[in-house]
Amino acid sequence: MTDFLAAKEGQPNPLLPAWSEIILVLIVFAILWFLVARFIVPAIERAYARRRDEIEGGIERARKAQEEAQRALAQYQHQLGEARAEAAQIRESARAEAQRIVEDMRAAAQEESARIVARGEETLGQQREQIVRELRGEIGTLAVDLAGRIVDQRLSDDAAVRRTVDDFIAELESADTARSAPSGE
Repeated sequence: MTDFLAAKEGQPNPLLPAWSEIILVLIVFAILWFLVARFIVPAIERAYARRRDEIEGGIERARKAQEEAQRALAQYQHQLGEARAEAAQIRESARAEAQRIVEDMRAAAQEESARIVARGEETLGQQREQIVRELRGEIGTLAVDLAGRIVDQRLSDDAAVRRTVDDFIAELESADTARSAPSGE
């Protein structure tokens, strides 16, 4: 039991293969190695290279797509900034236009107001002139009528003259009351 691999006398060792088997296995191994090295490894290398190129190409395409997206984003932000500036300019123009319209309307209203006031003042002036003409005519008539009454009375009697003037004023007031009463009803 000292030598485990040693065979008993006359018997071959069951753990050690025969030389013919070892040579056959080496030839089969060499053929397999040649076939694997010649056909399988290059196919695996090509598949590996193709996959690597696809991955690297995908990464490159992704990088390019990201750069394009960054450029598109920058362009979008630039356009958005321009649109905001344009919108602000349009708002400012609209405010200025609204202010101008308000000022124009205010000026037109002031002109219309001044025209109405002028027309009213003109109408009042015409009415005043007409009233003054009418009053002058009435005053003239009344003065002549009063002078006639005073002349009929004796000029030396102050009380009679005063009474005549008072009677005349009373008649005027009653005539004025009679005239205003029908127009008020």
